[in-house]
Amino acid sequence: MNFQFRSLAAALLLGMTPMVIAPQIANACTGITLIAKDGSAIQARTQEWGAFFLDSDLMIVPRKQALQGATPDGKAGLQWTGKYGLVGVNAVHAPVLADGMNEKGLSVSVLYLPGFAQAQKYDPAKARQTIALYDVPLWLLTNFATTDEVRKNLAAINVTDVVLPAFHGIAPPVHFLITDSGGKTIVVEYTKGQPHVYDNPVGVMTNAPEFPWHLTNLRNYAGLHPQSNLPIKVGDLEVAPLGAGNGMVGLPGDYTPTSRFVRAAALRNAAAKQESGYHAVNEAFRILDNFNIPLGTTAAKAELPKDETIGSTQWTTAMDTKTLRYYYHTMFNRTIRMVDLKTVDFDHDKIRYIPLDRVKEQSIETIKVN
Repeated sequence: MNFQFRSLAAALLLGMTPMVIAPQIANACTGITLIAKDGSAIQARTQEWGAFFLDSDLMIVPRKQALQGATPDGKAGLQWTGKYGLVGVNAVHAPVLADGMNEKGLSVSVLYLPGFAQAQKYDPAKARQTIALYDVPLWLLTNFATTDEVRKNLAAINVTDVVLPAFHGIAPPVHFLITDSGGKTIVVEYTKGQPHVYDNPVGVMTNAPEFPWHLTNLRNYAGLHPQSNLPIKVGDLEVAPLGAGNGMVGLPGDYTPTSRFVRAAALRNAAAKQESGYHAVNEAFRILDNFNIPLGTTAAKAELPKDETIGSTQWTTAMDTKTLRYYYHTMFNRTIRMVDLKTVDFDHDKIRYIPLDRVKEQSIETIKVN
């Protein structure tokens, strides 16, 4: 195996973008949805980033906000005025959404798709109909209330790759997990220069390769189940399983996108259905705890990088599309915090940014014992 091929193989295994020499980018975001017995639809995800600390804020976008898409040549892109307000988490202290929910309950999570995402070809003559791939979440959440509306309107715009300087000079290759208050979930991917919209029957999304490939790969794990296996006969010896959970023997436990997709699909679809959105949010956080990446465990080198947060789980969110509550915790403070969108002033005159952590340390409740 030559060096070039080994490097490409390593990049794909780590979830890095081939041909991007600097920086090395390991990513391992995992998204899930849950539907509670009362009809509440929850979308939740982890956020990992392997190049630098993501510098995320809580981002509040008001109604009637004037917005404009980016283009590769710097021409004015699509201009629009948002209909809906939203709450989300951004990246690099900029109006670039990584995750968010609007006041109608439409939720969008942005996950990396290295090596496969390819937006539409840019036509300078159509600059006024163009937005960057990283503009898509903001365009969707400020304009639409349901996944059906998303499907109907994607063809109205041209979505192209635009370099984002804060991302070390690359055009972020991403795809989108989208859920509405009715519980309909879709995946939107731009690959081979075209938009593709897929129903999401398993309620899970990770990273590369494309979403349909992951669904096919689930066939390799058709034998997994949550029930315990019965004893079997091996010759004259009766062999009984050791411990509970043996029906999941063979469930992949590594951090690659393909393994995380299988693990998330198995856990999400085996989990007991919760009574309400509140309980489903708690269960979503519990499920996603299985995807938290400890510091250094996906580092490209044996030692920790200078910024030891690289590659680890930086924050986790859960969105209740029925009660319109946006929940999150961070790598510094796992206390769950919540924004109730029904109490947010969406008639404000500008986009607001609030630090995810006032202090980057874990809050601890002291129990006094007399």
